[in-house]
Amino acid sequence: MRQPPAVALLLLLLLRFGTQMTKALNVCGRPRMLNRMVGGQDALEGEWPWQVSIQRNGSHFCGGSLITDRWVLTAAHCFSNTSKTSFYRVLLGARQLVKPGPHATYSRVKRVESNPLYQGMASSADVALVELEAPVTFTNYILPVCMPDPSIIFESGMECWATGWGSPSEQDRLPNPRILQKLAVPIIDTPKCNLLYSKDAESGFQLKTIKDDMLCAGFAEGKKDACKGDSGGPLVCLVDQLWLQAGVISWGEGCARRNRPGVYIRVTSHYNWIHRIIPDLQFQKASSFSSTSPLTRDGLSVPRGPAGSGLGPAALEKGLADPSP
Repeated sequence: MRQPPAVALLLLLLLRFGTQMTKALNVCGRPRMLNRMVGGQDALEGEWPWQVSIQRNGSHFCGGSLITDRWVLTAAHCFSNTSKTSFYRVLLGARQLVKPGPHATYSRVKRVESNPLYQGMASSADVALVELEAPVTFTNYILPVCMPDPSIIFESGMECWATGWGSPSEQDRLPNPRILQKLAVPIIDTPKCNLLYSKDAESGFQLKTIKDDMLCAGFAEGKKDACKGDSGGPLVCLVDQLWLQAGVISWGEGCARRNRPGVYIRVTSHYNWIHRIIPDLQFQKASSFSSTSPLTRDGLSVPRGPAGSGLGPAALEKGLADPSP
């Protein structure tokens, strides 16, 4: 039976809307460019499509990750002034910062929401959400990363990846054209990380403690780490062919130093705060993964700061450093 025009139009709109919603739910954490080069340092075009550069007055100062078509997750310490949004813009879809190319786009910032519990460098709750002025269009080079539900635990020893445009060492700046860097790092359990940070502690300095909402990743021997200018960027882990963001690059003592692995903020620790600001954001639950996924719950198998230089306070800022020859 022929439908009246108004009814037919409504059915068409509902079908299209439903299709778009399904695509939106299934798009996160699945790069369309899959030619990954394990062990390399330069990222490939479209390899980490959620990585963004947060820029102030035209200069990169922090990383971030796209988590919806209009929200970016980053570090709270990247923003000393959240009211002057006109100073900031976000670069998406770029592999390099100098002449980003045809796949990249800039977005203005509408507002910045810093976690109200954040109390300064190396403290808990070093996370912020940046709302873009307008939704971005997903492409092969611009896609969101998946957010983990609190049911997901990223186990010690699991290999994950940190990405960013930060400094390659404490002294150097990433050379032009400033290609996005990637680094594979294993997760370190909190007791071991606290033990490492207690070693060779400088006299006169307060001993730094890894809090409950922090996650360590890296190497006890140093040599590879995040560094200045990588802060706010993602630490992501591949689970069942889906990339989940485990952490936000937060702080460290220097870069790639012995017994000083990188410290990240656990995304799952701030689930309630993120969900309160973005109620429609979809989180991945442990139950949605296969029984062989490298995630553990209840013992059952289920599924670093703004670019700067020098030490002192700046030593707590986080670039993907590999100063080894």
